[in-house]
Amino acid sequence: MTTHLESELQLLKTDTLNMWKLVCLQLTNGKEALIDFDKDLARQIVATEKRVNAYELKIDRDCENIFALFNPVAIDLRFVLAVLKINSNLERIADIAESIARFVIDIEKRFDPELLQHTKVIEMFDLANEMLLDAAHAFEKEDTKMARYLFKIDEKLDETNNNASYVVTDYIKSHPDNIRESLHILSMIRKLERVGDQTKNIAEEIIFFIEAKVLKHKGEKQ
Repeated sequence: MTTHLESELQLLKTDTLNMWKLVCLQLTNGKEALIDFDKDLARQIVATEKRVNAYELKIDRDCENIFALFNPVAIDLRFVLAVLKINSNLERIADIAESIARFVIDIEKRFDPELLQHTKVIEMFDLANEMLLDAAHAFEKEDTKMARYLFKIDEKLDETNNNASYVVTDYIKSHPDNIRESLHILSMIRKLERVGDQTKNIAEEIIFFIEAKVLKHKGEKQ
């Protein structure tokens, strides 16, 4: 027979996964808005940010209520603590998607396909979204192997980010009229690298609640 606490924890998990889906959609729409130069879609991303914020507040309140009413222990306690941190990471990723959408709204002309190709910004979108989707799977299925795999994907994002300044500088030398859009793309790359960092934090929280291990500050990749 399911206890009241178990029911509340399952509802919390469902709400978190629903927020996750919305944040994934924000990132996917950000990529499409960039490729298609779709300012309406970009404005939709900005407007949808309010729904993400509402989810964050609800999940925070639900976690507080579970602490107050049920005083969870062991893995239940670790789960609620992990959800609190994951919730914050997801909200930050949504903020990043909104910031990227604002770059699309701000620019006057379509981004040069050559710039998008050379900087690999579209590949970064795909990797960031892959990370976020795999993290959701790891959370839902309590799969620590999948959570650890996310660290490898993050290294690819880091590599592209580390090369971005050189690539954008070379592009600007041959396209001096496109400085503004080049800097916008560079900013997007920096933000997508932070999506990887936030998702890696989520992976650490998944491992923490399942295995009771704290990975932060150990200076090692699992």
